[in-house]
Amino acid sequence: MSITIIVEGKNDRSRLRRVLVPEVEILCTFGTLNTLKLETLRHQVGDGEVYLYLDNDSSGKKIRSVLRDAFPDAGHIYTRRGYAGVEGTPDEYNITQLEKAGLEEFIIYPEPLPFLI
Repeated sequence: MSITIIVEGKNDRSRLRRVLVPEVEILCTFGTLNTLKLETLRHQVGDGEVYLYLDNDSSGKKIRSVLRDAFPDAGHIYTRRGYAGVEGTPDEYNITQLEKAGLEEFIIYPEPLPFLI
């Protein structure tokens, strides 16, 4: 089954791409949603699993509300208030949120730092 995460912009996508395997599709709303854009997103997602990862600001909340109606079975991933959106969320926190969503098998974990004596 395919996994798709919907984010607001290309910087959000770039941030998540660093910690996810290429098989996970990351789609952007580019901050706007109309009927054509929603239909395009539905077509791209198909029958796969979809997750919504949007900024914790008024714009992100508005987009999440619309997408919640379009994808009622979507999983929801949240960034912490105070971070500059998904693009400003540290990789470690993104990994934690992706793990909470049950996406461990798709995460690219950073190499551990060598232990020095």
